[in-house]
Amino acid sequence: MNNMENDKDNQIVFEELAKKISSKIEDENYTKYSVKRGLRNSDGTGVLVGLTEIGDVRSYIMCEGEKIPTEGKLMYRGLNIMDLVNGFQKEKRLGFEECCYLLLFGKLPTQAQLNQFTELLGDYRELPEEFTENHILKAPSNNLMNKIARSVLTLYSYDDNPDDTSIANVLRQSIQLISRFPILATYGYQAKRHYYDKESLFIHMPQKNLSTAENILYLTRPDSKYTKLEVELLDLALVLHAEHGGGNNSTFTTHVISSTGTDTYSAIAGAIGSLKGPLHGGANSMVLEMIEDFKANIENWEDEEEVAAYVEKVLRKEAFNHSGLIYGMGHAVYTLSDPRAVLLKEKAEALSKEKGMEREFSLYKNIELVTPDIFKRVKENDKVVCANVDFYSGFVYNMLNIPRDLHTPIFVIARIAGWSAHRIEEIISGGRIIRPAYKNVAKGMQYLPMEERY
Repeated sequence: MNNMENDKDNQIVFEELAKKISSKIEDENYTKYSVKRGLRNSDGTGVLVGLTEIGDVRSYIMCEGEKIPTEGKLMYRGLNIMDLVNGFQKEKRLGFEECCYLLLFGKLPTQAQLNQFTELLGDYRELPEEFTENHILKAPSNNLMNKIARSVLTLYSYDDNPDDTSIANVLRQSIQLISRFPILATYGYQAKRHYYDKESLFIHMPQKNLSTAENILYLTRPDSKYTKLEVELLDLALVLHAEHGGGNNSTFTTHVISSTGTDTYSAIAGAIGSLKGPLHGGANSMVLEMIEDFKANIENWEDEEEVAAYVEKVLRKEAFNHSGLIYGMGHAVYTLSDPRAVLLKEKAEALSKEKGMEREFSLYKNIELVTPDIFKRVKENDKVVCANVDFYSGFVYNMLNIPRDLHTPIFVIARIAGWSAHRIEEIISGGRIIRPAYKNVAKGMQYLPMEERY
């Protein structure tokens, strides 16, 4: 019997064994012991477990004990993301490298400091000798998030000083990873595309003099060509995904793992595993699946009433995947607006005109427009919902002809900046291993001799 036949037979065994597992904890126990499920308070806010100076998300004000929704604000080191983006765009510059410097060092760089930082990134673009052949091309993966995590762990073996957690060494490792993530992701994609999708293989060398956004497009496309507007939009997406406070799952994972004193590669690989989850970084893929369903079932994408009727069907679990969810609408923190979605939408509209995709952009706008009121009526829920960054990011990547496989890895390429800043902050200020409590509610059990068991 071959391995495939063994696997099929064993799968039946595993399904039977799974039925014997009894680990369901009754909901009333969580109430009885005042457990903060998901580390959430009863009002939906996160349990305060730490302090940070890196990122902040603001979406409401408290007035006499009542939460009043406000327009969302995202702060990087105390600087409003709107001001950061408007600043570098007004000066007709790309912003991701400046954003990385801000997150790591806590202040905006001078021109000389930014030049030095971008030169460091350029110096580290290339992977170690034979790494691409031995660890990417010879070991392709059908899932790029797992491939990037594995590549990060492998880089540990190429580091002459991997376990040193001094700030200077961790900073060096962080800048190397920020620089190399675009290459790990795009090379991983090319290997997957060749070995799994049976497409032609092409590998371009990263360019020291190009920005992160430019390198992604250069390495992904067969002809390495791109427009100025395409680079500006991808650069903006990277800036908007670079950081989102200490409470999001992957950043919290970085804090938890870093608090043990382990190496940078282990901490970052764990964060990647967190971001891979469909409830975190993989959410934009669900938006794209939903939009394809909308496009197939709505005749006039620019007709607000027709769009509203289908939105209601989806919310009533009568259409799409019957989950009752409009993916990309609503956020755990933001209420009236997600500033990332606001900025991305504005730039996406400009590119949709360049790409001849205005009609599809209208569909997105109409879904965003009609969903809040229909949600409130259908769900009989007063929760304020707005478009979040995932709502428009997939559309942006499609316009940029970035393959679906690379959508979540683009998130990783951006977020490594925030993770690195939080890891350094945890090493400097954390002081204790993070260890929350779990209360055991299992009933007592007596040991039974083998002949008495059933």
